[in-house]
Amino acid sequence: MKNQKKSQQRISPGEQRLNQGLSLHKNHPLFSKLNGMLHIRSKQTMGKETAAIVRSNGDIFLNKDALLSPMEWAYTIAHCQLHLSFGHFDAQTMPGYEKELPDGSRKWVVSCSETFWNMACDIYVSKFLFDVKFGTPTCVNPASSFPGSLTDEKKIYQYLVEHGYSQQNHTFGTASPGVMDMQGLEKPLLYDKKKNEKNEDILNFAYALAYSVSDVISEAGGHHPSKNRAYTKSERAAQWFMNHYPLLGGLAAGFQITEDYNVCQKEEISIAAVNVAEGIIYVNPAAGLSKEELKFVLAHEFLHAGLCHQDRCQGRDPYLWNIACDYVINGWLRDMGIGELPERGLLYDESLKNISAEHLYDQIVRDLKKYSKLDTFRGYGKGDVITGRYTGSSAGIPATSLDEFYKNALQNGLEYHSQTNRGYIPAGLMEEIRALSMPPIPWDVELGNWFDCYFPPLEKHYTYARPSRRQGSTPDIPRPSYAAADIPGFSRTFGVVIDTSGSMGAKLIGYALGAVASYAQAKEVPFARVIFCDADAYDAGYLSPDEIAGRVQVKGRGGTCLQPGVDLLQKAFDFPKNGPILIITDGYIENHMDIQREHAFLVPKGRRLPFLPKGKVFYFSDM
Repeated sequence: MKNQKKSQQRISPGEQRLNQGLSLHKNHPLFSKLNGMLHIRSKQTMGKETAAIVRSNGDIFLNKDALLSPMEWAYTIAHCQLHLSFGHFDAQTMPGYEKELPDGSRKWVVSCSETFWNMACDIYVSKFLFDVKFGTPTCVNPASSFPGSLTDEKKIYQYLVEHGYSQQNHTFGTASPGVMDMQGLEKPLLYDKKKNEKNEDILNFAYALAYSVSDVISEAGGHHPSKNRAYTKSERAAQWFMNHYPLLGGLAAGFQITEDYNVCQKEEISIAAVNVAEGIIYVNPAAGLSKEELKFVLAHEFLHAGLCHQDRCQGRDPYLWNIACDYVINGWLRDMGIGELPERGLLYDESLKNISAEHLYDQIVRDLKKYSKLDTFRGYGKGDVITGRYTGSSAGIPATSLDEFYKNALQNGLEYHSQTNRGYIPAGLMEEIRALSMPPIPWDVELGNWFDCYFPPLEKHYTYARPSRRQGSTPDIPRPSYAAADIPGFSRTFGVVIDTSGSMGAKLIGYALGAVASYAQAKEVPFARVIFCDADAYDAGYLSPDEIAGRVQVKGRGGTCLQPGVDLLQKAFDFPKNGPILIITDGYIENHMDIQREHAFLVPKGRRLPFLPKGKVFYFSDM
């Protein structure tokens, strides 16, 4: 009898993993609050590959024999709950139309493919769970594999309808391939507005977000206040963003707010500053800011991090770049009506509105006397963005994912903020946030586009001067060959001025020359006029791409003065008047250059030219 009781009490490894997953789900402050009645089943009733299904009445069936880890089970349960919370079974959510009945009332008529709608909802829910980073996903990130828009279930559905069925789209659900994990779509749920009927799952989800999401992300960030300690004034201001302002709520949850007077004295922080790498915002309690002023200051620091101002410095003077970003951010915050403008440390000018930080920086460097020593939120003559490498997990976010976390938090905040009409957002801020989701154009692609402007592809034509290869098969029939247009002399060429001073390493020069040679060859440029330049100019003459890439002997290696090399090309009688000039330098050159021709600079990433260039600047990396 004892052995029989022990065998009855013994559970399988799969059920143990499911119980652990249920425990993880139960302890989560957000998903534990969502609706859904859980039922445990076995593979005999659900099949071997189906992990879970959800019905329109709120029942969620879990297969205890599914081969999932505890974290995957937590993800799977949340996936099913979100189908209910997002109203995916509601007729008004599904693609359809309103039909007027004879009695004057209106009825919502569903007109969609149930299979495609299930796929669309699975993709949308998977993207949401990837963004909030809950559990271990059982599929790939839809953002990296699904080519359509992921901002709305109906947009995803429309893409599936237009492009047809794909087996890959079934992998985002919790059921086996070919089986829908949403059951009951054939009878969508209808709610009578006249009777004030509403979807309780959606209302409950909104409640959970309003009262729990701040605690969820704060605790995950490692700065959830102890139950025995009250929130500080700055933490309460940050909580306001989490609960009431979606645009910056995700960023607010990802930062630790530190109000330590001694630390602020050590870091010379007058009012506030942000350490993006550490995920910490420092607020000086001695500044005496009101709650509304704190909202403005915190929003200011959130945007510094979310818009990646630290990484966008790109060799500019850090303090002057900080000044330019401050003017732009403060203009946006004033238009958005967030908090109150502090009296000290505020950089705001009505005439500098609707201008990018990059463009404003170029204006600032022309008037250093006015902008060189201004009072920021950190203090006089100091930027409030503290630079430095990541040294610990102060905010609970891995160093490698910090940039992605800030970008995603701001992008998702913008999407939710816009959908719910939570307030005005300036067009310039919206453009910058949306630009964060677009990968930067590689420097070599930009350089290739620059070459395209001056060296369009040569037109090919048929010529009888050179017989076709097929001529031998039909001797009596003349066949022309397809040949490129002849290049007249050195008209299709460009000049290259190379900084060969001591600060330019051999590897750096070789990498840049290799890129120039490859593009010259790709654009069918037979020769380029190469000038090596340091204190004097050394004319290497016209060189083919092969000679540029591998057989050039670099001369000089003295000081740095590139104007003689540019003058040599501009005055050369055998160099075309419309020939562009490409200047390769590390930026340690003279403070002014007079270049009359079309030109561009190729500069190592992290370096900066000492003057405002008129031509394009391409920042390359030798890594």
